[in-house]
This record gives sequence, structure tokens and C-alpha cells, in this order.
Amino acid sequence: MNLLFSNDCYFGACYPPIEDLLLGRGQQLHASSTCGLTGSEVFCSPLGLSKMKCCPCDSRNPSSYLAHTIQDVLSSARPNRWWQARKDVNPVTIQLDLENPFQLDTLLLTFKGPRPNALVVERTVDNGKTWKPAIYMASDCRSAFPGVGVTTPRSLDETYCLTMPPPPANPYQDHMVSGGIKFQPLLQYSTISVPNGEKIQEVSGLTGLRVKLTELGVVPHLPGRSPSRFYAVKEMRVLGTCLCHGHANRCLPDTSSNLLSRTLVSAQCECQHNTAGVNCERCADLYNNLPWRPAEEGNPHTCQRCECNNHALRCRFDLAVYEASGRRSGGVCEGCLHHTTGPKCDRCAPGYQPNPRSSMDRPDACIRCSCSAEGAENEGQCDDITGSCRCKANVEGPSCDRCKTGYYGLSASNPLGCTKCSCSVEGSTTSACDAVTGQCRCRPQFQGQACDICAHGYWNPTSSRGCEPCRCDPTNSLGDACDQSTGQCKCKSGIGGRTCAGCPDNTYGNPVTGCRRCQCDAEGTVSGGCDKRTGACKCRPGITGPRCDACSRGYCDSFPNCEVCPSCFTDLDVNIQNLNLVLESLSKRVPSLPGGTLPSSLVPRIRALEASLNRIKGSLPLPPPSTRLVDNALTQFTNICPLHHCLCMAVNTAFCLCTWLVLSKGNFSAIKNAYDKSTDAAKKVSASENTVEQSTAVRKVATDLQNKIQSANTIDLEKLNQQLNTKPDLTPTAKQVCGSTRWDRCTPANCEGDLCPPEAQPCGRREHCVGALPLGTLAVTDAEEVKDRLQQLNDTIKQATSQVEAPRRPDLKPKRNASILQVASAVICCSMAPFCIQLTDRGNARDNPTLINNISEEVLRAKLPDNLPALKRKLQKIRDLLAGLPNTSAILGRTGPQLDTALRLLQEAKDARYNCQPYDGAAYCSSSSTVDIISDQSWAV
Repeated sequence: MNLLFSNDCYFGACYPPIEDLLLGRGQQLHASSTCGLTGSEVFCSPLGLSKMKCCPCDSRNPSSYLAHTIQDVLSSARPNRWWQARKDVNPVTIQLDLENPFQLDTLLLTFKGPRPNALVVERTVDNGKTWKPAIYMASDCRSAFPGVGVTTPRSLDETYCLTMPPPPANPYQDHMVSGGIKFQPLLQYSTISVPNGEKIQEVSGLTGLRVKLTELGVVPHLPGRSPSRFYAVKEMRVLGTCLCHGHANRCLPDTSSNLLSRTLVSAQCECQHNTAGVNCERCADLYNNLPWRPAEEGNPHTCQRCECNNHALRCRFDLAVYEASGRRSGGVCEGCLHHTTGPKCDRCAPGYQPNPRSSMDRPDACIRCSCSAEGAENEGQCDDITGSCRCKANVEGPSCDRCKTGYYGLSASNPLGCTKCSCSVEGSTTSACDAVTGQCRCRPQFQGQACDICAHGYWNPTSSRGCEPCRCDPTNSLGDACDQSTGQCKCKSGIGGRTCAGCPDNTYGNPVTGCRRCQCDAEGTVSGGCDKRTGACKCRPGITGPRCDACSRGYCDSFPNCEVCPSCFTDLDVNIQNLNLVLESLSKRVPSLPGGTLPSSLVPRIRALEASLNRIKGSLPLPPPSTRLVDNALTQFTNICPLHHCLCMAVNTAFCLCTWLVLSKGNFSAIKNAYDKSTDAAKKVSASENTVEQSTAVRKVATDLQNKIQSANTIDLEKLNQQLNTKPDLTPTAKQVCGSTRWDRCTPANCEGDLCPPEAQPCGRREHCVGALPLGTLAVTDAEEVKDRLQQLNDTIKQATSQVEAPRRPDLKPKRNASILQVASAVICCSMAPFCIQLTDRGNARDNPTLINNISEEVLRAKLPDNLPALKRKLQKIRDLLAGLPNTSAILGRTGPQLDTALRLLQEAKDARYNCQPYDGAAYCSSSSTVDIISDQSWAV
């Protein structure tokens, strides 16, 4: 036993005893190659300089004496059992699947026959998903594993190649990879200074083991037939134990109900140090106060119990809690019992309070408290010291179970407990409300939860006097209720007014005798249209007229868009009124002329005055708006002072001009402002001329560039399109692909229809094939036919092989065996011309069964031709040979007795000449020139 292991778990790490992991796990051991699984195979080994033994291997029946399956390497297998791979197969792997983690101590391999020149031991820790080399072994490490070091590893993640000692003089003698070169993972890394627990986890833990045999051993060269080369293992032992991380000294026994499958070493550890799990890989449910760690020599790293005051059955490790405590305690209790809560189950749950007659670690530590869960703080938690309830802000009572006055609706979701009453000051008799529903006490004319809605038959709840009665006309209304905001009652048809006591809107008169429609413009009147009694129209502000269809004085624009005139209108209106007063006084002082006409002497002067006014008007560069204002002023002047009434002209020629200037005095500021705006607009137009000119120039350049380049591009595209329509001509290519003539021309731009027409069918075997598609189809057909013929030939070979390898039985006549071998050899010797010649010599075949046996073995090693023409030629030769064979039944009838006598005499001569002796289930005969195989049954006879 390894000295690192100890059974004492009290002072530090402990480990279970080492046993063979293979025992009970034979079905979990697999090999990539095993001899005789599909049929009997013969292996020959030398017994000295002049002797050779040849033994059959037939593993189709694992319990047979001739079987050599991988389960035969177990130490519990029967005597003289071993595993053997097929001849000359390389590499070969032996794999053990363990499923659960185990710890490997030693791997022992006893080889039978030539020892491998190189092998690799690999392990997996993830059930075969990934494999990692544990050690390389070779007779010559540098040639077998170039790049792998040959020195002892210096870290746990390194490996190396171990040079095996030279093989013995007789490589077929059983020997073992043992002593100083047997594989022991912990010994391999013994010089590395790391804790043993870490070593075991990193280099010895595994869930599967694989031995890869990579180089066949050397066999001696003897005259005549060479010995067979193969891998064979006499015994394999995987010594180890369950992986417990130093927390167990025993693997629990296998409790499987099947006694035949019980293992010697189970995966389940008998955990100590308060650990749990199959491999003691975690702390037990209530022992997670410290982080789990593997045990070490001198320190078991025992899992520490969580402090849960006897109120929990499990806890978990919390790293944040562990760090916050200074790495002293990281356990958090889970599933606290007995109405407790908290990380250590050290507080009473909501709705419970400490029991003054008990302690916190007893089952009755907490008793139910009387605090309301809805009205008390902390979800009904009582005070830890006094046991009293701490009510929310709007809650009162010893148990915090009722709302304060003026509040209602006790609820656990309300952080304040209750909601403040919202009673209307005008509509309620008090500010308090119902503690459950929140309904306020309303005055008679109010209703609603907050008493803020007028009762039926009342309106205007916002009035300072409270709700007013609707007073709907009992005759003309549809009820005694009215609108809460406007007080409008619901009137019958043809009735109007708020209380339904008058005519409807836009009508007037007496509803009893009949209402008449208002004669008012609807756009100029206010709501209702006209006076309900007289029918007088009620105009909107700024509107005038009997029908409210004109703008009032001081309002400009046209009806119905009557807007207040600008401030200049006020000044002009004052001047006009003053001028009217002056004209009235003048008209009283100047006597009226007879006939109502002006003297003829004044007409030229008036005409001259009009011309002067026009020149003044033309000399002013007024913008159009200002011109319109001047024209309006002149029109007003003309209206005020007509020629036939302008007596002032007779008194003073400049009087009218002065009057006009006075009238237009209020318009000069408007004229000046309009002129300034017009001048600014003209400047902006002038400034934008450069931008417009630049834009025009850029657009011209772009147009020229487009006209210059587009034409060349159009010509190139037309040329390219013409080329694609004519070149290249793909019609010849289509013929080469399809093997048929394509009548329609095919170009890249125009290739209508399928590339290969329907007539491009595969060729027959005797036809002349043209085209890649028919030739490829024919090749696929030929390949499938060759495959079928090869399968038929393979079945024939298997039949001949079973006849050749079948043990000779006394009741089966040798002459019939010879006849079967003769025909089978003639069928399968198509690739061996020299032996075909020997078979055609029927005399030799009949008289020498040994020759037939040798020919059959050579035929079995023959390779079939790998092409169809060669196979056809070989088949024709077979047909010719079969046609030349005589009637075998007649020949056997004539030569049967003589052949039986010859075979008996030949066997007696062999027994006397070679002195055959039985050994290990077969007969070994000393001879330097020939080798015979004698089965167990023949020896018994």
C-alpha cells in the first residue's frame, strides 16, 4: 500500500484501502481489436530455433477455450486465459469506463507474446469527453514519441516518456511491466512540493482509463514462415480506490441486487469530517459555515456546523457573508422552522414575537403576536423587547387594526396603512368618513363618496351657495334632472331655455302660441340668436346692423372677419371729424352760388391744382401698399370736397392741398414703413441674384458633363450586349457535356431551354458514348454492378473459408473435402495465375490435400482486382476453368477407396516422423520445414 495513505481520519486526511477496480467491471472494459470475432484466426509463434506452434483464435463464443476476449485479462478470469488482438493491427486501445470519479494508485500489465515497443496511458475526468496523457512508455522514447520529454515532470500539468527495460531474449515469454517501471501516478510526481490532496485530485483522479498500444514488438526472423505479430495481455490490474478527497477511509459496499455484477470497489465513499456526496465533494446539509476543502495531512478541514438555533435542517455557504465576517462564518440557514427567520434563524417570523418563557434555541421560541399584519410595521412583527405593535402612520389601536379618524381602507400594501378621507367641504357635514368604505356624510342636496356631486334635481356643485335646484318646467321638460355644470334641463321638442320655459335657440316669441325664427345672420350673432321676447338680434362684438351682418365703426376688413382697426385709424377719424366741423362753418359763411355751379374762372385753377396733386403723387416712389393708401386718401378728399362744392378753391388755391395733407397726415408713417419694407425686400432680391447665378452655372456644368459621358457609356453598353448575344458560343461545350446535338444556339445572354436536351440519355454498354453526362451515368451504373459482383465473390470466399477452417471430422470424408476445396479454390483463385495452373492439374489436387490447404491459404490472402476490365478477364478465366473440369462425382467414385487408404497411411507416417505431443490444447510437432495444425478433436481421436 502506498505510504501516503492513512486510515485514521481524526488527525487529517484519510484514504480507503487500495483494491482492483476491474473486478466486477468487466463489461465496462473494451478493446478496439479482438481476434476471432468474425471467424477463426491462426497465430504462429516459435518454440525455439526449429519449432513453431500455431494456435487458432475464435472469440465468437466468449466461453470457448479458443476465445481471447478483453474480459480474459481480469485477475478473476479462468487459468490460461488472455486477451489477444488481431494480427498486424496497430494501434490498439484498451479502455475502462468508470462513470464515477475514482483514484488510481497503480496500473499493472502482464503481456503475453511480444511486448509492445511503445504505449501511452491516458485518463479522463469528464467521462470520455476529453483525454489527457498520463505517461508515455517506449523502448526508444525519442523515436517513438518525439517532442515528449524524458525527464521527471516539474509540475502537475507536465508528463514524460519512461524508457522501458530491454525485452527478454524470448519475446514470447510472459512478462510484466512492473518493478521500477510500473505506472504509479503519485510516485511519478513525488518530488513536486504540493499537498497530496491536490496531487490526488490533479494526477490520480479519473473517470476512465485508456491504454493505447502504438508500436508492435519485434519478433525473431526464422527460415520459412515468419511468426505472427500481435498484441496480447495476460493480465491487467487497475489498483485504486474511491475518490474521497481525504474525507473517508472506506468505500461503502456495493448494494446491487445482482450478485454477479457487484464490484470490489464501489464509487460511494463513507464520508467523515461532516462531508457528503458520492465523493465527499461537499459539506453536509447543515455544515456549510465554512467553505469545503479537501483534507490534508495534519488538517482534516472538517466542515463546520451552521448556527441555526436548532431551527433548520440545512444551510448554504455564502461567500459575501463569509468575507463580511472576516472569513469566520459564511453559513446562511435555509428553511427555518418553528416560526423563525433570519440568516441564523434567530428572529421570529412576521406575525410572531419572542416567547418570554422560552429561549431562542427551543421549538417554542416564538409565539403568535396580536399585531395586525395590515396595520403594523414589519409585516405585523412585534417589538423584540416589549412585544407591542408598531402601527403605521395612519393606523391606531393596540393591535394596529383600525384607521385613524379621517382615514379609511386598512391595507397591507399601503405603506401608511390607511388612506385619507377626501370629503368635500361644501357637500359633507364633517371631514370624517366611513373607516372601511371611505363614504363621507353628505348634505341633503349632495351625493357621491366625497359628497362632491349634486343630488338628483340639483346642479352647480362648485357654487359658494351649494347645489342649486334645477327648477325644470314640469310641463315642457322631460324630467326634473339637469346638467351638473350648466343646469340645462332636458326639454321637449320645440321647447328651449335652461328650464324649458321658452323658445329654442334662434327663435323668439311664446312657445304656447308658436315660436318664430330669428332674422339674424348666424355668423354675426351670439348663442341664442336673438332676444326671446322681441326677436332683436344679439350681435357679436365688432358687429352691427339690424341683422348683425356689418362691421362696427373702428373695425376693419370685411364681414364676418371684423377686426379692430390699427391705431392710425383713430388719428384719421379725429382729423375727418375736425375737418367736417371746419367745412360746416365755412359753408355757413360762403353764400351759395346761383344754379349750384362754379364760376368758369375757377375751373382752370382747379384743373391746375389737380395736375399739381398728380405730379406730387407720381414723384413719390411709394410701394403698392402705400399707393393704395394714398388713393384712399384722395378718394376721401374728393368725397369731402367735391369740385362743385369746393368753394375753398375760390378763396385759396392751396386750401384743398393743405386739407389733403391734413387728411393724409396720419398715413405718412404707414407710407414710410411700407416703403422701408419694400426697400429691404428689394435688397434681399438683389443679394439672392448671385446665388441663383451660381446655381445656374453649376447646373449647366452638370448637364454638359452628363451629355459628354452618357453617350460614351451608352455605346459601350450596346457593344457589350451585342458581344454577349454572340460570343462565346456555348453550343459545342453543351454537346461535349450532354453527348447530343443542340439545335438552338447557346450564348451567355441567350440560352433558352435546358442545357442538355431530353435526348441526352445514358449510353448502353455496347454503344459509343459521347459526352460527360452519359459517360458519368454509365460509370455510376458500372460501379454499382461491380459492387454487387464483389459482394457475391466475397460470399463465395467466406463459404470457402468456412470449409477450409472447419475442423476435420471422422464422419466427413476427405475426398468430399478435397472436392469442395477444389471447386472453391477454382472460383476464388482468379487473381493468382500460378495457383490456377496447379488447380487445373486435377491429379495433383486429388492426391495432395496439403497442397489444396496451402493454395486455399494463399487464396484467402489474395486481393481482388480493383477495376472492371481486370475483373471481367478474371471471371472469364474462371468460366474457362470450370468448363474444363470433369465429372467430379464419377472421379470420386472411382478413387474414393484409394484416397482413404492414402490419407490414413499419410497420417501414420506424420505421427511417426514428427513425434507430435499434446500441449496447451493443441498438438505441437517438431519440424524445420512444415507446420501442421492439429485441433483438440483430432488429437482426442
